[in-house]
Amino acid sequence: MHTLYNSPSFIVVQFDVPVEGPLHGDHAVEPGLQLSREGFEIVDKFARREIFIEGALAQQFQEGVEHLMESDPSEDDLDDFIERYANLGQHPVVMH
Repeated sequence: MHTLYNSPSFIVVQFDVPVEGPLHGDHAVEPGLQLSREGFEIVDKFARREIFIEGALAQQFQEGVEHLMESDPSEDDLDDFIERYANLGQHPVVMH
């Protein structure tokens, strides 16, 4: 888990979590093969909701961030980009 971005509006955390167990879906995992679940958690601090994106959507997000970083973006530019993904989130943030 790595915090990639933290502004007054959003926080973005990257996850690379090893998958436990001998099965992955309907297929047995080969001995010695390490699977992981990679993705990004985006928390909208004002709306108090979060989303976890993975797979193709996470890849699209990462590529978009990398492209944006080439132009030396402002915090507002980053927040505007992140907001497009954060708006997909419907899970309320709950304190444990």
